[in-house]
Amino acid sequence: MTDPVPTPPPADATVSAPPAELVRSPLSDGEWHRLHPLTPLLRGGLALLVVLGIVVANMRDRLISIFVPAFAPDAPIDEWEEYEAAGDPIGWVLANNLLLIALLVTVGVLALIIGAFYLSWRFHTFRITDDDVEVRSGILSRTQRRAPLDRVQGVNLTRPAVARLLGAAKLEIVGAGTDANVKLEYLSTGNAETIRADILRLASGQRLAEQRAAAAAAGGARIAVADTVARGITGLIEGDDADAAEPESVVRIPPGRLIGSQLASWGTVVILAGATALAIALSQGVFWVLFAYFPALLGFGAYWVRTIVKSLRYSIAPTRDGVRVTFGLLTTVSEILPPGRIHAVEITQSILWRGFGWWTVRINRMTGRSASDTTTDQFTTVLPVGTLADVERVLGLILPSVSEEERAAIVRNGVLGGSSAGGYVTTPRRARIVRPLSWRRNGLAIEGDLLMLRRGLIWRMLAVLPLARLQSVALHQGPVSRALRVATLRAHTVSGPVLTAVAGIDRDDVIAAFERVAHVAVSAAASDRSHRWAEVADAAEPVPPVPAAPVPVPSPNAGPSPVPPPPSATELPRGAVPPPPYVPPAGETSPESER
Repeated sequence: MTDPVPTPPPADATVSAPPAELVRSPLSDGEWHRLHPLTPLLRGGLALLVVLGIVVANMRDRLISIFVPAFAPDAPIDEWEEYEAAGDPIGWVLANNLLLIALLVTVGVLALIIGAFYLSWRFHTFRITDDDVEVRSGILSRTQRRAPLDRVQGVNLTRPAVARLLGAAKLEIVGAGTDANVKLEYLSTGNAETIRADILRLASGQRLAEQRAAAAAAGGARIAVADTVARGITGLIEGDDADAAEPESVVRIPPGRLIGSQLASWGTVVILAGATALAIALSQGVFWVLFAYFPALLGFGAYWVRTIVKSLRYSIAPTRDGVRVTFGLLTTVSEILPPGRIHAVEITQSILWRGFGWWTVRINRMTGRSASDTTTDQFTTVLPVGTLADVERVLGLILPSVSEEERAAIVRNGVLGGSSAGGYVTTPRRARIVRPLSWRRNGLAIEGDLLMLRRGLIWRMLAVLPLARLQSVALHQGPVSRALRVATLRAHTVSGPVLTAVAGIDRDDVIAAFERVAHVAVSAAASDRSHRWAEVADAAEPVPPVPAAPVPVPSPNAGPSPVPPPPSATELPRGAVPPPPYVPPAGETSPESER
């Protein structure tokens, strides 16, 4: 089953369609299109069917006695008058012989509801241009939402159980902001996969990279440009075919490990403690506890089971457009995290997991959802439970600029190490009262363009923050910390589960770390191009050498040559290319001299 391709009104004159060589789906042509024709059923029709099922179940005996009296010869028809006297509407309808009118009214209400669903689908359209994704919806009150492609934080593909049976899927474009997501629910599964690839390709800067390459080669090297374009088109065609199949996961989580991780969790401890207290209270005849705490235990148990089911069929794998994370048994969610969208990484281990060597990895990222959305947590856990080898593999995907040796050092010194191993600045002995158990582990380190915060003894935690995406950094010092000459360093990123602060560090060390973080973060952000990953890949192509300008040879009688200015003290991250210095033309005053 495919999505319809109607004849919509002509597109706005100011909107341009995406380049044909960058898109594969017929729905990515800049025109307005409608969603899957089964969208009304999947969005509201199922709820209507559930309501009708409940009504029919409650009226089963009466419906049988009315329509099939042979199967209910002893039906209490004589009691309808008693129902009428008690205010029962069905009994009143039957007693007044208004069954036909009631059926007509019911059919009319159902027709209105179905018509509303149809009109809602009819007026719900979307289009994909070369700049954004737009969605228009509403019958009486019209709403139009727009997601700029250069602000896309990810694209999630969700397949609920019923929608999967009907060959449909829900596409969600994650925006940069609270409640900024744009949803396309529902599309056929094939169209959803292709549209997701189109959106990520347009967001990657592929078009800008090709334009810059063409502009740089204007006036010469036409053959090289033709080869580049041909290579790009071939890569696009082959890449789509490769993306159509699910990539092989770099981590495999056995179901036994998932169940064991839930058994050895604090949630299980709470459930067992609550069940024990409930059993003791019931044995003592305190039955009111059953009504007070039993619903809470049911809620904890449902969350316990849902956590296991949600993590089944988990996989994480690299793709051309980022990291693909898939999880869920009944409702399958497949999301792609483009490069440059992860703001913080946290590796944690509970003391209950220490004997098994299990860890979990969570991230801070823009989910585009409201703070009250309870499903946000599932988009911030990239490794539910894994070994240290699994942690290293996941770090290699979400922090691709970190080498294998550096990842091993992060795990060795940050996760397992203690004291000052790996250059960590820890809590001084005089301030161990602030962190009586973990003062030897509690610390921070700056390695290249990464800030690492380590804390916890009972609950081990390591936060890794790419400084290129750091929002700000702050120092905090209360009266007790001031007396102990220690302070707290807090890094500010987008909201998420990662804790980005470490307390109890020597005041001088915190000030030095503050200055270095501020220094490196500016240069790292200026040279970071990971949000336009296609441009980076294009820049990595070999460039023909440019003839160097002749260097003037100083005359023997000439004075000493001017000493070049010292290099900037700003330390760039590894692999970053510093921008060329500004050289003012003749007769123009440099900005430095104006100060």
